[in-house]
Amino acid sequence: EPPALPAPGAYVKYESSKAGKRLERSQGAFVRRLPRVPGLLLTLNTSERYQRVKGFGGSLSDAAAINILALSAPVRERLLRSYFSEEGIEYTLLRVPMGCSDFSERPYSYADVPHDYELRHFQLAEEDTRMKASGAQGARGGAASRGGFGARGADAERVPGCAPQIPILRRALAMSQRPLSLFASPWTAPAWLKSNGDVRGKGTLKGRAGDRHHRTWAKYFIRFLDEYAKRNVTFWAVTAQNEPRAALLAPAAFPTVAFSAAQQRDFIVRDLGPALARSPHAARILILDDQRSHLPAWAQVVTSGSLTGGGTRGGTGASSPVCTRQVLGNASAARHVLGIGVHWYLDALVPARCSLEATHRLFPRHALLYTEACSGFLTLRFAVVLGCWQRGDSYSHSILTVLNNYVTGWTDWNLALDLEGGPNWVKNYVDSPVIVDRRKDVFYKQPMFYHLGHFSKFIPEGSQRVGLASSRRCLLCNLEHVALLRPDGTAVLVVLNR
Repeated sequence: EPPALPAPGAYVKYESSKAGKRLERSQGAFVRRLPRVPGLLLTLNTSERYQRVKGFGGSLSDAAAINILALSAPVRERLLRSYFSEEGIEYTLLRVPMGCSDFSERPYSYADVPHDYELRHFQLAEEDTRMKASGAQGARGGAASRGGFGARGADAERVPGCAPQIPILRRALAMSQRPLSLFASPWTAPAWLKSNGDVRGKGTLKGRAGDRHHRTWAKYFIRFLDEYAKRNVTFWAVTAQNEPRAALLAPAAFPTVAFSAAQQRDFIVRDLGPALARSPHAARILILDDQRSHLPAWAQVVTSGSLTGGGTRGGTGASSPVCTRQVLGNASAARHVLGIGVHWYLDALVPARCSLEATHRLFPRHALLYTEACSGFLTLRFAVVLGCWQRGDSYSHSILTVLNNYVTGWTDWNLALDLEGGPNWVKNYVDSPVIVDRRKDVFYKQPMFYHLGHFSKFIPEGSQRVGLASSRRCLLCNLEHVALLRPDGTAVLVVLNR
């Protein structure tokens, strides 16, 4: 249900617990004098202002779409409403892979004809046109500028093995009362553009920034945006590459493209940035899209006074000559860049203050956004653990930590997975806030779902973090917290008690 705003002098509390409470509502009134000294005292300071929030959400991977569309129409509708509607947790961010990811049923790209540098044979895959963005092509509806479907029609598409479907993105926007911002991320380039000649495995783009391989790869982004725009879908942002450094370490089966910070900067300056500027699309660029252990160093690249091309002949990934310069200090790069995407997988290695806050201090005009997170990765037994409260705690801990270190939003990985944690064609199974049992035609909301809801439901876009001081006794307790001021003037306090 929509959150009920409190009357002046009152508060409304929503609580979830391991014992079984799920966003359970209660209310009370503030008092001027306490009958006894409190064990915990938090003091709100709304004059102390920090970053504004973009939002919270998840990712519409192929695997998520397959699981959602495997449900009967009424159950599918209930799942989507749980995420996007006013009666649900009201996601406002949605990440869409640009082509295949490991959470697909097969490796593919949109341009598999070798040496098609003009991308005359570019076309979206069935995973896009039948599951995510089908619908009549033509004029855009008024909501298209919000980053989602503009048309509200109920045209259905038949997906193999499923009942007729209304495309997922169309339904998500239709039921959302808040603006829904989409951003796209590529995992791999077509095989003929990569140094290893395969969409899978370690490899860079062939050549160097500014050459025909890099120009074609930039054009690939534009064609993706073009094709979705024909279906009345617009994107708020694109990331320059999913996990560009992890690509050097990924197993051979994973779809990847490797970039160094210098290579990514030069690709943006010479190819992707100008291509977007010439296009009709308003999408801007998020750099990194990888672990915070690379921050703030990712924003400091190797150059010799002016751009060197950033790439290497033959795609070996070697660095350019030496002299330190900040990537976002480069005006040519910075004007195309909206912010910095971060993944959570190695957060334990580097404190948030040393990475996130340090990066914000260097580049306060560029937003920090968490673009991927999930539980159940690298587990020895089961990726999916139904009802695991500890995994929900880990989500809240992460979100509270990063919000208190200048991050503007947090994006979960797959919206829905099956009981195994897939499908995933490289068997990289993980957990999800929603687990689908196709055989029983049901879905399960995991504790992670409710933990996310304590943020996405109550902290709309435009909310601003404010000061929150804890009493001396509170410093010894196992509580984490953040305070924000919503655009409607209501204060929100989120507290985690582990």
